[in-house]
Amino acid sequence: MNGTITEGTAGKTARPRIVLGSTSPFRRTLLEKLGIQFEVDSPEIDEQPQVGEEPEQLVVRLARAKAEAVAARHPDSLVIGSDQVACIDGRILGKPGSRENAVAQLVAASGKRVTFFTGLCLYNSTTSNAQAICEPFYVHFRQLDQQQIERYLDAEAPYNCAGSFKSEGLGISLFSRLEGDDPNSLIGLPLIRLIAFLDAEGIGIP
Repeated sequence: MNGTITEGTAGKTARPRIVLGSTSPFRRTLLEKLGIQFEVDSPEIDEQPQVGEEPEQLVVRLARAKAEAVAARHPDSLVIGSDQVACIDGRILGKPGSRENAVAQLVAASGKRVTFFTGLCLYNSTTSNAQAICEPFYVHFRQLDQQQIERYLDAEAPYNCAGSFKSEGLGISLFSRLEGDDPNSLIGLPLIRLIAFLDAEGIGIP
């Protein structure tokens, strides 16, 4: 979705472009819900955690790093960066990458509460002003047996998703309860906080 936001009345100052620093189709779909024009660019940064880095620190650092990397190519823009990790029993769950790893993750999550930390940054490439937060969201898993896990993986093959599920799809069937301020953050982009960030930059929604 490409384009530059401008005021409809002649003589008004053009709004800055909005750029989503992510190639995630899920984040793109979420941002489209706000009814604003935006561009998409891939941040291409090193996402490895630093030694001793807490999950909350990691996602905020990476969200800002993604936004700044994209902002370097987009002057006079507002760049959105986001990053997410899932944690269970204090351990970060990455993207499984394989069925074997996905089975292990879902077995570990069965009957437990999994915390999703989503980092969000809105970076103004003109002023270098950065607004950044970590938004937590909690997923309570049902007790899952092996057959349920195998059937789910057959249906969605969520091997590129942290936690081994797609909450916007059949993954919802794995949960007993969701807990948090913004369900959009579970999919990867906390829209309520983003709206507040945009408002601080003079862009009102709606």
